[in-house]
Amino acid sequence: MQEYDIRRGHEKELEGGKLKAMMQEAFGNVAEEGCMLISSFGALTKLTVGWDGKNILNVETAMETNVAPDVAQSTVKTYYAFLEKVTGFTSKERGKRLQKKAKEGKM
Repeated sequence: MQEYDIRRGHEKELEGGKLKAMMQEAFGNVAEEGCMLISSFGALTKLTVGWDGKNILNVETAMETNVAPDVAQSTVKTYYAFLEKVTGFTSKERGKRLQKKAKEGKM
C-alpha cells in the first residue's frame, strides 16, 4: 500500500463523501468495503483507496500487464489526474515528497 500526503487545507475537499464522488467521476464505479473505496478502470483491475481523515491517502493498486498501449496510457493518465485532484499535489511534487520520506527512512 502506498501512502500519499494530502496538501494542507485540501482535506476539506474530501470530507462528506466527496472522495467517493471524485472516484466516481474519474473511474465510474465505486464500491465501499468498510472505510475503503474500491474501483476498477482500464488496466487497473483493482484500486483501493482509503483516507485517514487528516492528511494521508492510502492507495493500493492491482494492474493488468497485458493490455493495449492506448488502454495503459489512458489508465495511467486518469489515475495520475485522480491523485492530483485528491492530494492537491502534482506528480512531480508527490515524487519529491516520496523521495524525501525515503531518505528520512519514514517509508
